[in-house]
Amino acid sequence: MAGTSSGVVAGLTAAALGTVGFLAYQAQATVPAVLRGGPEASASAAVAKKAPRDRHNPTALPGNSGTGERVVYSVDDDRIWLVAAGDRVQRTYPVRPGSVDPRPGIYWVTSRSNMATGTDGLPVEHVVRFTSVDDVVIGFSAAVNSGSGAMADPSVKTGGIREGRADGAAMWQFATIGVPVVVIR
Repeated sequence: MAGTSSGVVAGLTAAALGTVGFLAYQAQATVPAVLRGGPEASASAAVAKKAPRDRHNPTALPGNSGTGERVVYSVDDDRIWLVAAGDRVQRTYPVRPGSVDPRPGIYWVTSRSNMATGTDGLPVEHVVRFTSVDDVVIGFSAAVNSGSGAMADPSVKTGGIREGRADGAAMWQFATIGVPVVVIR
């Protein structure tokens, strides 16, 4: 009986790993070449090249920011776009970045917390994390009491990208685990 159980577990594990590999390949295939960092573009080229913008509508979704459902975050414009299927922008809003920026590229929402304490010591809500840079966790959040007057220690590296509370609630509803986050310049 033990041999049969271990065979079933091994088979299920192999099937799961194959499925994850296939899904990762599909996700990679939808990333624009400028963000992929493959033979079409190097990491330095992705950092140096700013995604195309509509000069007449500065809050319009930038070109080359991926396809399908995703969060688009511009480190140059300090702006987020929540993009639904069919490339329809559900919401766009300005944000206040932390002291550490993520590099341009594609990430996925990896963890979420309804309430937490930010690296600046302030209570935050609707935390949506997607990467880390030099051991600094990067994610979106809203300060619970933004009028507290507390000042962050400028020597502390922070990766919290701060949203207004209404925007944070919209992000929380939209960006569940596994949703792509496309970071552009």
